[in-house]
Amino acid sequence: MEFLVWVLHILTSIAVVALVLLQHGKGADMGAAFGSGASGSLFGATGSANFLSRATAVLATVFFLTSLGLAYFSVSKNAPAVVTVPAPSQPQAPAQPAGEPSKAGAIPK
Repeated sequence: MEFLVWVLHILTSIAVVALVLLQHGKGADMGAAFGSGASGSLFGATGSANFLSRATAVLATVFFLTSLGLAYFSVSKNAPAVVTVPAPSQPQAPAQPAGEPSKAGAIPK
C-alpha cells in the first residue's frame, strides 16, 4: 500500500509541475488582446484557464493527501524519531546525614 502511495505521490507532483508551467500568468492576458492566438485554442480564451486551474487544484489536493498518507506510514513503522527528547527526571532531594534530625517539621522558638 505504501508503494502505491509513493507512486501516486510522485506522479501527482510531476503533473502539478507540468500544469503550473502550462498556465498563463496574469500578464499574459495583454498578449492575447494583440492577437497571440490564445482565443483559437481547444478550450477557448478562458476555458483553458478554468480547466487548468481546476485540474491544478484537484492535483494539489491529491498531493496533499498523499503527503499526509506518507507521513502516517512513516510514523506507524515505529521508526526512531529524528529528534529524541529525554523524559523529564524527578529532582532528587539532597541526602541528609544520618545523625541530624530533619528540620522540616520543627517549630521555631
